[in-house]
Amino acid sequence: MHEPKRVSTTSDPILPEAAAEQGALPFLSGTFRAFRYHDFRLLWFGAFTSTTGTWMQQVAEAWVVLSLTGSAFYLGLTAFLGQLPIILFSLLGGVIADRIDRRKLLLGSQFVQMSTAFILTLLIYFEWIQIWHFLVLVFVVGTAQAFGGPAYHSLVPTLVKKEDVPNAIALNSIQFNLARVFGPLLAVAALAMVGPVLCFGLNGLSFVAVIISISLIRTTFKPQKTDESVLKGMKAGLNFVKSRETLWQLCLLGFITTFCGIPMGTLLPIYAKDIFQTGSTGLSTMMTVSGLGSVLGALFYASLKNFKGRGRLTLYLQLGLASMIATFSLSRTLWLSYVALFLAGLCLLMLFTSITSLVQLTLTEEMRGRVTSIYMLALRGGMPLGSLSAGALASQFSPSTALLLLSALLGLSALGFLVSESPVKRL
Repeated sequence: MHEPKRVSTTSDPILPEAAAEQGALPFLSGTFRAFRYHDFRLLWFGAFTSTTGTWMQQVAEAWVVLSLTGSAFYLGLTAFLGQLPIILFSLLGGVIADRIDRRKLLLGSQFVQMSTAFILTLLIYFEWIQIWHFLVLVFVVGTAQAFGGPAYHSLVPTLVKKEDVPNAIALNSIQFNLARVFGPLLAVAALAMVGPVLCFGLNGLSFVAVIISISLIRTTFKPQKTDESVLKGMKAGLNFVKSRETLWQLCLLGFITTFCGIPMGTLLPIYAKDIFQTGSTGLSTMMTVSGLGSVLGALFYASLKNFKGRGRLTLYLQLGLASMIATFSLSRTLWLSYVALFLAGLCLLMLFTSITSLVQLTLTEEMRGRVTSIYMLALRGGMPLGSLSAGALASQFSPSTALLLLSALLGLSALGFLVSESPVKRL
């Protein structure tokens, strides 16, 4: 069976512009080398605009849910329902991403998410909003992401040469986390000036940018025709992962990281409102500090070229993340909590980027969509389960107890990989 090929209307769309690197500082040309590719730049700037809007909405959403219910459980439940479709539908999304033009699948996902943002805008504007609206619509958004996610993450590595894939993944993480910095800052301004309705409305408009950028990308994916059923396609992807010890262990690491690491962000509204009593401004500041740490982590990882020992680095980062979550959970000093958030953001982003890069470098093009969806199932599947568990533990005991237990689990799993004969250590 022949691999499907990347096809473009130009002679070579993924060649970097020749003059881009000349005269640049070595660090900058190495750190940002994926920007030499036209299609990658298009996707990066479109995604950055859209993700900024998404982070604006997430700040407003968390604040409105907490204001409506006053419950940590509903914060966790909202996060859970937003990620649940990843568990239910991402394998199907991966099969489809290997069978049709990934741009078309991605465009459909963006239109659905844009529509839900505008629906929430209207519900809040007319003061019709109820908690069940959030629970239903976050599930719809999660479903769109379950199909769009494998297409997006399979598309990014095809826009650059293989040696630049880790750099492209790191720069993609930077756009996500720059948006994580600017989104909450803009959300605070919007909340102060108008209210949450402006956050939801601007998020809807932000999808226009990524829709335009996807439409302009010249690289296309032409899958090979197949009579294989969807179920057999899923099984082929699962067997591919199962037969490669390194790959399934990386997926396991991704699941543990999100299950234990993401709930800290889910519980931030409680720390801002009840523990430090800093309100929505404090929540935005916490998210911004964490985002700045993530940006620095992504920049550092992007600067690594021909680095040996990425597997061990991944496990050490997991230990570092566990220690920062524990520090944040116990801290009652605001500046120390900011430091812990900053370093946790740095470790978490480098950890995500490292695991994702190692996974993508092992894949063939014809299996990329399916295996990426399995990895996403592990990575993002840990998010709702971790958030729901953290919300329940925080309601039953305390937010600090919930985060401390998760940090212990994260640290012990990293130590387990380090003392075992895991092939991840040899990567």
